[in-house]
Amino acid sequence: MTEENKTTAGLDFIRQIVAADLAAGKYDGKIVTRFPPEPNGYLHIGHAKAICLDFGVARENNGVCHLRMDDTNPTKEDTEYVDSIAEDIHWLGYDYGPEIFYASDYFQQMYECAVELIRRGKAYVCDLSAEEWEKYRGDSTTPGTNPPGRSRTPEENLALFERMKNGEFDDGAMVLRAAIDMQSPNIHMRDPVIYRIRRAEHFRQGNKWCIYPMYDFAHCLEDAIEGVTHSFCTLEFEIHRPLYDWVLEAIDFPHRPHQYEFSRLQLSYTVMSKRKLLQLVRENHVRGWDDPRMPTICGLRRRGVPPAAIRAFSDALGVTKINSVTDMGVLERCIREELNRTAPRRMAVMKPLKVVLTNYPEDQVEYLDAVNNPEDPAAGSRQIPFSRELWIEATDFMAEPPKGYYRLAPGREVRLRYGYFIRCEEAVYDDQGNVVELRCTYDPETRGGNAPDGRKVKGTIHWLSAAAATPVEVRLYDRLFSVEQPGSGDVDFLEELNPDSLKITTALVEDAIVQMQPGECCQFERQGYFCCDPDSTPEQRVFNCTVTLKDSWSKVCQKENKK
Repeated sequence: MTEENKTTAGLDFIRQIVAADLAAGKYDGKIVTRFPPEPNGYLHIGHAKAICLDFGVARENNGVCHLRMDDTNPTKEDTEYVDSIAEDIHWLGYDYGPEIFYASDYFQQMYECAVELIRRGKAYVCDLSAEEWEKYRGDSTTPGTNPPGRSRTPEENLALFERMKNGEFDDGAMVLRAAIDMQSPNIHMRDPVIYRIRRAEHFRQGNKWCIYPMYDFAHCLEDAIEGVTHSFCTLEFEIHRPLYDWVLEAIDFPHRPHQYEFSRLQLSYTVMSKRKLLQLVRENHVRGWDDPRMPTICGLRRRGVPPAAIRAFSDALGVTKINSVTDMGVLERCIREELNRTAPRRMAVMKPLKVVLTNYPEDQVEYLDAVNNPEDPAAGSRQIPFSRELWIEATDFMAEPPKGYYRLAPGREVRLRYGYFIRCEEAVYDDQGNVVELRCTYDPETRGGNAPDGRKVKGTIHWLSAAAATPVEVRLYDRLFSVEQPGSGDVDFLEELNPDSLKITTALVEDAIVQMQPGECCQFERQGYFCCDPDSTPEQRVFNCTVTLKDSWSKVCQKENKK
């Protein structure tokens, strides 16, 4: 293995390319990347993967990454989206420097480049309708033929393009095309449109322009103007790369960036199309762009997903050229691992069942030490009240427990988390046969969960003092869609929405949970990780379930039910 191979061993193919370019002294050893979103919607988890790559490669090589708004379509773009994109990038932990770049700042330079192409006989004005153009373009099996506009002189085309810029023609009446090769097997190289007429007020440029460059023409010029060295795109742009290179070569641009493609993120049980996400919002299928069920970065943030988990998720995926669907469970695993390390533990009961300790003094309250996070000794501990009347989870009691069930049952002893051993002496039923109360005894010698006589119990359950439990609203989330790949085939993706993707319930919680502020996360012990929602008020706290914990007993029950 050569020294160069040793250096790049273990790197993905893009980082290997960057390392090789640096070793060869290309670009004077300076790495410049860019993240170029169109400000026509909110960023989603797929964009997060691209952000981690674009900014990550620059950071790893002491380079810079430009945040550039690809604002070449005035009909869909807005400052609302610009602000949200900038916020998301900062939240993910990346710095784009003192300024945001905009494609619209280069409109004059792009126009001049288009004029230069016309002068060189490499672009022409075409007045064919979309239907007429189809006859000349051909298809994947039929070569195209030269359209009439190709026979115009550069002088005629310059005059027509000037009139296009001056607003003398209706929208769609004319376009400017690159004169490349109507016989090309790559249909994107058959004289593609590089400018179109579009009368719409631009959110930054106002009504200064009525012609706008197409993305394939603008993208390479933006990269070249900014001195980008490595331009990373998803695989669907691979077939557009010849046009990217052709434009820069045709106008002899002095700086030549290179485009590299990688596979985009496709996540199960959700959609990544901005159009579909916008439809979900506008038709009120969700509560907005930041609905915690949405794959948007702001939705994940509101749900309580830490940015470190998203970065870890991106690292776990790697950078390849193989398209595949990533299971949602991979993202959930990364979230659990990060929150397990950082989130404090708290007591909460989702389905309360009262326990009365018949041998505990009625008016006594004592305080027990509870560990805030066993994964982080520096997190310290807190004190929680313990009294005669408690709440436990209803699922932690079974009158006739099956084999393998180690929680509370008649005559059985369990350990209360941070507390005592208790034994169930009697279950009280209502007229419908439902258990409404357990009468138990506690062993005062087992404070802290250890018995002096050395006896052991297999089950440990969480609990709350009834006098100190506060009700809060809890929002439980499931997959937004009921199928792994919504909208595949001829099915309308809206028909595959999961009707049970959101369930709102009430939980009883300890005081430390009530004191949490919006955005703060904790683990409801033995339940899952929860985040305080911005809808919270001093009178009513609201919590979103970020991700559940794995429950081995529920899996056993599910298997038994299937049988």
